[in-house]
Amino acid sequence: MCVYFTDLNKTCPKDSFPLLKIDKLVDAMAGHALLSFMAAFSRYHQIPQCLEDQEKIPLIIDQDLYCYKMMPSGFKNVGATCQRLVNKLFESLIGKTMEVCVDDMIVKSTLHDTHNPDLWQTFDKLKPSG
Repeated sequence: MCVYFTDLNKTCPKDSFPLLKIDKLVDAMAGHALLSFMAAFSRYHQIPQCLEDQEKIPLIIDQDLYCYKMMPSGFKNVGATCQRLVNKLFESLIGKTMEVCVDDMIVKSTLHDTHNPDLWQTFDKLKPSG
């Protein structure tokens, strides 16, 4: 199934949250002994929609109305929203042992011996709380 949000995207104001520039990401990797590259599974579909926003983007099929509970891809500001989320989630690690770009994560270690602990720090942040 493919849903086009073209008209909705025209009416939405642009979220000016900055996305990471790829040249800065490459520069941040220089001098590290080990790098682990990871991509978030399901991308934006893991970000819950606010309850009051769910009814704003219904999907009508036959005589039924469906509302997205999770953020669908295709919205104008989905990249900025995702970047804001990962920046907040990994705030204490970014620039030290990690870099993030939307749904891509890179764990970086200057020493071989510290890479496993650096990875576990990242995995701990990804664990659901509670």
